[in-house]
Amino acid sequence: MKIAILGAGAFGTALGSILTDNGYDVDYYDSKIMNEPLQEVLATAQMILLAVPSKSVPYLLPHLPKKKPLIIATKGILSVDTFKDFKDYMILSGPGFAVDIKAHKKTKLTATDERILKMFGTDYLTFDTTDDEKGVLMCGALKNVYAILAGLLGLKTGTKEHRKFLSDVENEMKLILKANGAKPETVDLVCGKGDLKITCAYPSRNFEFGDKLKDNPDYQPEKTVEGISALKKIKRGEIVIPENVSLLLNLIERSDKWA
Repeated sequence: MKIAILGAGAFGTALGSILTDNGYDVDYYDSKIMNEPLQEVLATAQMILLAVPSKSVPYLLPHLPKKKPLIIATKGILSVDTFKDFKDYMILSGPGFAVDIKAHKKTKLTATDERILKMFGTDYLTFDTTDDEKGVLMCGALKNVYAILAGLLGLKTGTKEHRKFLSDVENEMKLILKANGAKPETVDLVCGKGDLKITCAYPSRNFEFGDKLKDNPDYQPEKTVEGISALKKIKRGEIVIPENVSLLLNLIERSDKWA
């Protein structure tokens, strides 16, 4: 089977290396590098893997064939409605660093389809599973937003305050998922609390952005911070926000300058 990977960054190539090792034919497309035109890459592929930054997704989707299976490995997308025109899609998410995957370190991710387990299964990469596509996507976006707040609050990893923050955030995320028709228990998977834990600490760009912002309200990040775009979508009303999520509402109040 030939798989087109859209996004030749660290995570896309890490996933591509697994597929290659498992006997799949992989072809990459990335607008930042010189390679085959997008339509040529897509034409010969039986499946597509999306691993671009979330801000690039709206520009790519109109050009993708809607009947070919799509694996969504991009995090930061709030609404499953983004993919409503696709006949067959699945989601791969969780606390996996590309450098660890390439080094074959033990890693656990969340998958919404058994095909992902067959394609990416190795002795170092394992999965928990759910059919809650909506919840997995939301977890992947919300954890970035909360990581900015963790940095703004100056929380130190391993402290009592940091542990309480993570616990409170998990409860808020469950309330948000429930309010939007997703399964609250999805937060208990690695795509939820597992990813949240590593994102609310260095070297997360989202946490770093919040930490820098704490001391400099005019700080501008040099690299993409996914939590900023996710928070903008929240403020535009793309998802329902319950009244009793005080941490998220607090961040929204503090974000006028940058989101």
